[in-house]
Order: sequence, then C-alpha cells, then structure tokens
Amino acid sequence: MRNATQLIAYADRLGGSLAGLAELLDGPLDGLFGGLHVLPFFTPIDGSDAGFDPTDHTAVDPRMGSWDDVAALSRRAEVMVDLIVNHVSNASPEFRDVLARGAESPWAGMFLTFADVFPDGATEADLLRLYRPRPGLPLADVTFGDRSRRIMWATFTERQMDLDVSHPRAQEYLRSILDRFAAAGVRVTRLDAVGYAVKTPGTSCFMTPETFAFIAQLRGWARERGIETLVEVHAHYEQQIAIAAEVDWVYDFGLAPLVLHALFTADAGPLRHWLEVRPANAVTVLDTHDGIGVLDVGPDPTDRSRPGLLGEDAIDALVERIHEHTGGQSREATGAAASNVDLYQVNTTYYDALGADDDAYLLARLIQLLAPGVPQIYYVGLLAGRNDMELLAATGVGRDINRHRYSREEVEAALATPVVERLLGLVRLRNRHPAFAGRFELGPDEPDALTLRWIAPQASIEARIDLAARRAELTLYEDGAVRTITDLAELAED
Repeated sequence: MRNATQLIAYADRLGGSLAGLAELLDGPLDGLFGGLHVLPFFTPIDGSDAGFDPTDHTAVDPRMGSWDDVAALSRRAEVMVDLIVNHVSNASPEFRDVLARGAESPWAGMFLTFADVFPDGATEADLLRLYRPRPGLPLADVTFGDRSRRIMWATFTERQMDLDVSHPRAQEYLRSILDRFAAAGVRVTRLDAVGYAVKTPGTSCFMTPETFAFIAQLRGWARERGIETLVEVHAHYEQQIAIAAEVDWVYDFGLAPLVLHALFTADAGPLRHWLEVRPANAVTVLDTHDGIGVLDVGPDPTDRSRPGLLGEDAIDALVERIHEHTGGQSREATGAAASNVDLYQVNTTYYDALGADDDAYLLARLIQLLAPGVPQIYYVGLLAGRNDMELLAATGVGRDINRHRYSREEVEAALATPVVERLLGLVRLRNRHPAFAGRFELGPDEPDALTLRWIAPQASIEARIDLAARRAELTLYEDGAVRTITDLAELAED
C-alpha cells in the first residue's frame, strides 16, 4: 500500500457517480490522495445496508457507472474496494434460486444454516457464547418455495444471508469477485465483516483460530491476483495486535476514541500507551462510513477480566461528552434510538464530536496524520461535515447522520472554509515530506502533552501537541532548512 493519505468515499454521495468522483480527483482534490477507498458501488447501491448487501457483487450499479470507470480511477490512485465476505443479499439470484428449488439448487450449500453449525442442536450456553455486533441472535426463519422452513444464519440483518465460507460454491463466488477486482486494477480489498465469517460450534464464532485460517486463505487468493488485504474487525486491542501479525493491513480503530479522550481530558496517557504498542501495519482512521467505535478501547466483551485502553467509566464519560458536543444529535442516531444499531459505535461526524471546534479538529487530524501507518480520511471528515439530521429523519438509519450527499457546490464551498484549507495543508505535508519515509518515535512522556517525531536522513518532523491549551508546534527539517510552525494556517498557504 502506498505511503500516502487516502480518501474514503461513497461515489454517489461525493461525486454523484464514479465518473463524478474522478472529476473531483482531477479538479479541486487534485494531488491530495495517493489512495482511494471507494465504498460499495455494486448492484444495488441503495439496498438495506448502503451497498453492503449487493445482489450482484461483480456488477457495478449502472447508476454509478461501469468497471471501466473503476479502472479509470485506479489509474489516478491506488484503489481499494470492499469484498463483502460474510454475507449476500437475500435478493441475490443465488439465494432466490435456493428459495425456489431448495436442495436441488446448485447454490444450496453456499448459504449457512443453523443445522450446518449445530447439527445436534445448540444449548443455551452455546447461543449465549456467540459474539454479537447487534442485539438478538444471528438467525433468520426462512420459508422456501415449497413452504418448508429453515433457520438460516444472518449475522447482521434478515436481508443479509451468511455464506458457508468452507463450501466450494461460496469459495468460487469469493474468488470470482477478486478476479473482477483485479481486472479493474484494484490493488487493495477491504475484507468486510470477515471476523464473523467462520462459525465454529462451542466458540464465540468471532475471530477464532478457524477465522484466522480462513483470512490466510483469502489473503492467498488476493495475493495471487496482485491484491493486498485490509481486515475490518472491531475487537479488544490485544486481539487487534494479534490480527495484525497475520494480515497485510489492519484498521487502527482505537485511535479515534483515544484522540477524543485526550482532547476532552488533556490526558495523554492512554493515547501514548496505544502509540507505543499498536501494530505498524495499520490504516489509521478517525471517521468512516460507520460510527466512532468504543469497543476497540474497552474491556474484552468476551472476557471482562481483560481491561481495555480506557476504563468503563472513562468510556461512559467519553460518550456523554460526544452527546453534549453534538447537542444530543448523536444520541438520536446511536444505539436503540435508530435502526441498524451497532452496539459498539457512536454515530456522529467527527467534527461535531469535537463540538465543531476548528482547533481541536485540526489537532485530531494532526495526530492521525503523524501516527504510524497509512492515514485514511472519510469524505465527510475531509469537508469538516456537520451531522445530517434531515437524512437521519428520512431514513431512520443512525449511521446516515454521517453519510451526507454532497452536491458539487457544497464540496466547493466546504473546501473554501479555513478549517478545511488547513486540513488540506496538513494532508499535503503528510504526502510530500521525506521524513515520513523514516522512523517514528515518541517524545518525552508528559501528562498533558504529546510529542510525535519522524526522522529520516536529512529530514525530520516534530509536533508537540499541548492538549490542555489545544495548541501545536511543528518543527520541520529538510535539506538543512528548519521551519517552525505555530499556526496551521501557514500550511494552507503552501
């Protein structure tokens, strides 16, 4: 993966289409991003889960364009695309054929039933042991064309039928998607919901040894096609470290809540500790198409004796502070208040989570861009977007609060705001400065400040961030020249 800032975006919500997204990259966003994670653009983009429930994972929704448009994007930047590993839409041709023909369908073995996992039935303890991202059991009562009924596995919703990833048909299906990606020049794939893909009786059915073995298999298939893999898993921080040792790339989901905690409390300790132990092969994010995860810094939900990076009281205070900063908007979009609930996420834009405070927001981005790994910036965050309460009211989906549909005029207006101009200056610095090819180190341990350094031959960057005063001082060294910056507005002028 290229060592440069990446953009995460829905094509329909930023550029309007794949071609429209390309126009933005060639126009006002020219030269800003070395990589582009295009969120699902498959048929259809407007299913029950914002594209994460495709009926055809190998087809581009014609409203978005074609695979030629994806290939055109891949010539501009390193393109990442989602491989939705765990499930397929219940409206897919494969599942509809199974509904109609039952065991006679060639796809029958592709979808996971309750009996596949528990052929002798399950005890109460078996069901309570299952790790769940959402309330309720991961099961759906499905009626077939002959009026027979089966209990099918449905981890997320009853519209998303889980695959039996050990079955040859399911594996053939997944490889066909990777073939399509490779043909369009895709170089990285995000393994969506892969942590839930293998169900082993007697376990939590989440990130088990069998899951790791399957991820290794997927990684091998992808590498055969010249594609790297990014694993998307929300889990206890020690599990994230273990996962990172087995994969190409892993998300640093812990960074987002730890940065908020540091800015809310002026306590550098938990964030500093994470920066000391976190894996280096990380993709750093503050915001994504999902909410701000808190599970990633909390105690292990499957073993409460394993503490997290933050204590439960600190997490409760963090969540309440976010709700306060958003004027209660995030509370309306989170948990039982909205559909599509995720138990481990707070739904809001990151800018609003910080109370729309420009200085705090830029400090958060500075920390992200100087942390080791490859930084990704979500399109709403790039534009310092505010919570979209109209979209939330229209759909009732909590995560839509942070999935605004931007017109070209809105994009251009946002890019002209001082906070975004300064953020773009930081992005350019991250992309061009030679120090980022060197080594990372932390400065002195201070209770209310954080010093981040990058050191390379003939180049270095040091940022001292005063959390209490919410100020930063950057010292840039390159080819014998030293520059000190105390106002990030200077970067916007570069």
